[in-house]
Amino acid sequence: MKLQRVVITGIGAISPFGNGVEALFDGVFSNRSGVINLGAIWKESITDILCEVGSAISIDLNEKRIPRDFRRNMGRVSILACLSAEEAVQMAGLSLEHFSSGDYGVAFASTTGSSKSLYEFMGRFIEDKSLSSIKSGQFFQVMSHTAAANIACLLNVKGRVISPNSACSSAAQSIGLAYEAIKYGLQKGMICGGAEELHVTTTGTFDLLQAASCHYNDQPDKTPKPFDKDRDGTVCGEGSGAIILESEDSAKQRGAKILGEIIGFNTFSSGEHMSRVTESDLVAGIERILLETGIALGDIDYINAHGTGTIQGDSEESLALEKVFNAKGYTPYVSSLKGHLGHTLGASAALELIVCLEMMKKGCLVPTKNLENPDPNCGNINYLKEFKAVKPRLIMKDSFAFGGINSILLLRSYENGN
Repeated sequence: MKLQRVVITGIGAISPFGNGVEALFDGVFSNRSGVINLGAIWKESITDILCEVGSAISIDLNEKRIPRDFRRNMGRVSILACLSAEEAVQMAGLSLEHFSSGDYGVAFASTTGSSKSLYEFMGRFIEDKSLSSIKSGQFFQVMSHTAAANIACLLNVKGRVISPNSACSSAAQSIGLAYEAIKYGLQKGMICGGAEELHVTTTGTFDLLQAASCHYNDQPDKTPKPFDKDRDGTVCGEGSGAIILESEDSAKQRGAKILGEIIGFNTFSSGEHMSRVTESDLVAGIERILLETGIALGDIDYINAHGTGTIQGDSEESLALEKVFNAKGYTPYVSSLKGHLGHTLGASAALELIVCLEMMKKGCLVPTKNLENPDPNCGNINYLKEFKAVKPRLIMKDSFAFGGINSILLLRSYENGN
């Protein structure tokens, strides 16, 4: 069986910086923060919440451009997913006929279904002790695979539909599983990525785990602070990133513009703890993807870290990178985009990979915003604290999730097909 090369032909995004990939790029490359104070709103629902900051989308989404027959089954997370998917499909030049052919599918996920819809569903049920006031379509808003299912219905997809709802690893697994489906000839192309909506209950959960930032409520643009000695936790955010993956053969036959290439994917479990990943697990996972792909340590120019700003997570990830790379004389640049975007959870890998594509195009690496003084307890790695005029050819993208579900993607530039 001939293995297919898997290329990127379209991207779409809704982010705290606005609607579309250009708004995302403008926000990140202008070194802005999408984090704002939401305490006044959140404390109406949870009076004792500690974290009052979040990375929220404040623009009008113009969601009515989605036909009502589809939109009534969508919560906010599905609306974000569908809008980003439409942008990606348009950029790739795909038609509805491609998706109805069975040759193109969907791999898309979120941490959960719509948090707002679930909150309202349960609140009404508990208050009324009745189902009479609950619309049937609300169930479709809260089911875990709502983003993938709604994209599939909107585009009349007849191919595979996959929804690996795996918390902060959701988008990375979606991209990786789409990559494998195309690589092994099971599909010609896939819409893949992830979406997340910000709700007070999401941040409240991180509060319970003592993993949310709470010391910068009056300075929201100063947090999160990945790898910094003064970091105090992550900041939850929202958005959606959609990526069109296709076999190189299919993309060339269509005359599509190729933006980049996925050349490797590894997902692996820590299997030890529900809320942390260990240095040794990450080392093993990185070494495995390098072994499977035949990529040498020196080939990796830049690492887009998971780097959420938590005390334990940042330390374990950076120490693993130090052991794999720096201890052996290799010094790839490392940064996290969470300081710009917050942690968009189920959408994070997709949005961040889209920014990585733009780094390749611009020949400019984005630093970790709010990283001023790297923590001595983190690894001794090549932290980016300012923009760097470097054109990376090969990027490693890390994503880690609660439950010890970890994923790594390898993204390579596509220059003259090499």
